[in-house]
Amino acid sequence: MASLSRLKAGAANLLSGQLHRTELPARVQAAIAAQQDASERLIGWFQLTVVCVFGTLYTLSPKTFAADAAFTPVPWALGAYFAFTVIRLFVAHRGRIGPAMLYTSAIFDMTLLLGLIWSFHLQYDQPPSFYLKSPTLLYVFIFISLRALRFEARYVVAAGLAAAAGWFGFAWYAVDAGDGAMVTRDYVLYMTSNSVLIGAEFDKIISILVVTAILAVAIGRARKLLIRSVAEGQAAQDLSRFFSPEIAERITASDEAVSAGSGQTRDAAILFCDIRGFTDFSHTHEPDEIIAMLTDYQRLLVPILQDNGGAIDKFMGDGIMATFGAALPSATHAADACRAVDAVAAAADQWNKERVAAGQPELRVGAAVAAGRIVFGAVGNENRLEYTVIGDAVNLAAKLEKATKAEGCRALTTRETYEAARAQDYRPAGGEPRLLAARNVEGLEEPIDLVVLAG
Repeated sequence: MASLSRLKAGAANLLSGQLHRTELPARVQAAIAAQQDASERLIGWFQLTVVCVFGTLYTLSPKTFAADAAFTPVPWALGAYFAFTVIRLFVAHRGRIGPAMLYTSAIFDMTLLLGLIWSFHLQYDQPPSFYLKSPTLLYVFIFISLRALRFEARYVVAAGLAAAAGWFGFAWYAVDAGDGAMVTRDYVLYMTSNSVLIGAEFDKIISILVVTAILAVAIGRARKLLIRSVAEGQAAQDLSRFFSPEIAERITASDEAVSAGSGQTRDAAILFCDIRGFTDFSHTHEPDEIIAMLTDYQRLLVPILQDNGGAIDKFMGDGIMATFGAALPSATHAADACRAVDAVAAAADQWNKERVAAGQPELRVGAAVAAGRIVFGAVGNENRLEYTVIGDAVNLAAKLEKATKAEGCRALTTRETYEAARAQDYRPAGGEPRLLAARNVEGLEEPIDLVVLAG
């Protein structure tokens, strides 16, 4: 459970922004990179859609220039953009696009668009100031916003600066080509002629820069949310490896921070199982053999317990404690626990057959189930928390598991638990089990009726 404290501390640092990018765990960085790669593919498909739509519209719409115009740049620009987009999309699907190509793509998009706008005065045989009136400038904002899909502000800034610098160069070229004669302070004249209004061009440049800045700030904030989301997802995956999925879900999905002293009372079943003769086995085998055996044992039993509605509470050496209906209420907790015992017994038999066939010693697995009223909640302090179950059923299940040795059987439960399981539609896998009336169980003051679930 000490791992929970470390996980929670690491997650808290991630989510509070105390970790910088270089301090993010490699798996979190890999998950973020995967999200970025997916975004890059989305950008590529969006660009391909845009160029196809523009190409279709250009082909179908009436032309606004003379039919005998010697220079028609739009088809060439669309063709070049289409080719570059296809290449970029191919690279995105084949692997990760590096920063160099991303910067190149952002600047190429903008250069191609601005080059197309610049060529309008040649196409329409007008002075350079003619292109400053082109509504095609609005497409600049499309190309800038496309970079926002990647959640990295630097590429938005690169596109925005390229657009602002390009438009500044356009205005300078238009003024210089006309030797200043095209400059005017008359707004009406500016709107109705090829005159240049310096303030209007600066307005366009400022608008480009402001939109770029707003998008960059928004992306910076969105990236923090992306990192937070990925970190939470990774934390949830890590927690689910240390705890049952139900406990991990309670920790990660809780509206408020989990604190000690919060508990709930409910009916649940507790199952204990362990390996008979494990102490002797551990004294006569090498450490790697012991760990390999425990790994096989736990890999075999844990899915069975979970498939039958159990939540793994803890591993205790060769012992496993599982709860049914504790983390999440269940109307069939007793039946689920008894069905789990039947499945564990069958799996243990098959496991031992395989071990014997491989020349390994047989290992018997014992189990016990007790159902009753329990308290489920978090204990500890603000620095060290643990979810646990408390109640007579927990203590009774542990005592019954030890009693299986005295009774010479593999699995026991109480008569009360068995009758509750039958009422919840449990049917024993091997027929009606054997009843042991008024048996003395170590640690209990009074005799108790037991039921043998597996002989």
